[in-house]
Amino acid sequence: MQLTTKVKIFALSTCPYCRRTKRFLSENGIEFDAVDVDLLDDDEQDRALEEVEGLTGKHSFPVVIVGSDIIVGHNEEKLRKVLGL
Repeated sequence: MQLTTKVKIFALSTCPYCRRTKRFLSENGIEFDAVDVDLLDDDEQDRALEEVEGLTGKHSFPVVIVGSDIIVGHNEEKLRKVLGL
């Protein structure tokens, strides 16, 4: 599927829900940019956490951004709706 909107995911490398969300996107042919926050260096990690908190009001993962839609947590129903699957 070719989306005109870029898909970005903030995740943790150790998070099973993050892995599940990435797998769901991949299996449905959705290209995405993934940021594994826990693998970033300290300054980059601080910036990523600030961005996540600014978007969601908390530090919860995964966070999937599709245009103006923000989905917190692994939620295939919401992903399908936002992505038109």
